[in-house]
Amino acid sequence: MKYWPTVRDFFLIALGALVQAAALRIFLVPANLASGGVSGISQLINYYTGWPIGMMVFIGNLPLFVLGWRFLGGRRFAMRTAFAIAIYSFLVDTILFLPFFPKNGLTDDIVLNSLYGAVVSGIGYGLVYRGQGTSGGTDILARILTHWKGIPVTQSYLMTDTVVILTAGMVFGWKAALYALIVLYVSGIVVDTTMEGSGTVRTALIITEHSQAVAEKIMADMERGVTIMNATGAYTGSERQVLYVVLTRAEIPVLKTIVSETDTRAFMVVGAAHEALGEGFQSFKK
Repeated sequence: MKYWPTVRDFFLIALGALVQAAALRIFLVPANLASGGVSGISQLINYYTGWPIGMMVFIGNLPLFVLGWRFLGGRRFAMRTAFAIAIYSFLVDTILFLPFFPKNGLTDDIVLNSLYGAVVSGIGYGLVYRGQGTSGGTDILARILTHWKGIPVTQSYLMTDTVVILTAGMVFGWKAALYALIVLYVSGIVVDTTMEGSGTVRTALIITEHSQAVAEKIMADMERGVTIMNATGAYTGSERQVLYVVLTRAEIPVLKTIVSETDTRAFMVVGAAHEALGEGFQSFKK
């Protein structure tokens, strides 16, 4: 099974490209919702010229891919991105020829099209990312801008997608442009969920004068591991021990009860972590 990880990655990329193409054709294109990036530009070109969207996606990505080769995280990552672009471009045009495919979409309701388009396309993007590739377009351009001008990646995405959506607003109308913004936002959330799963966990930092007692009660009552770290208060200069615990969201009320019952003067900070790997949580094996 030496080549299984590579086969799995390319399978995920192909499946993700299929899901993206279906979302574009079933929900976004019929409702004139520009999807942002090269796909959105291709939708605008198709609107005026009738040229195939998939072909425009492929042509539009070629110069970006050449420019962004060195910023794509090495040959392995670049090859997966090239595969994703080629498969997605091909499927966007050929999926229409399937006999059962709804060529005019499933509904005329722009709200349903924007929400379902966002969710389905987000799943597609997430699968491609899990296959260690990108879908080209905005991804490549964002990396180029980050390297060239030092612009943060999130701002690069915002800049490129905003330009496309503003242009689409002048073509398809501002109502469609506003719904396109919803598509971008919701699809981003779905991408994160698809990549990281829904198993968001909580982390807790506890500063207490009774660290050993609190730690023992957590281990006994909750069966969770506890890490004890030595720390010094900057204001008081006093030595304290800080407890670090990783647990599920449902376990937070139990933890609060344990801490408050053991030390009413304790200080606790609860944060969110996207993923926990290891004993008691998810396995490192994919």
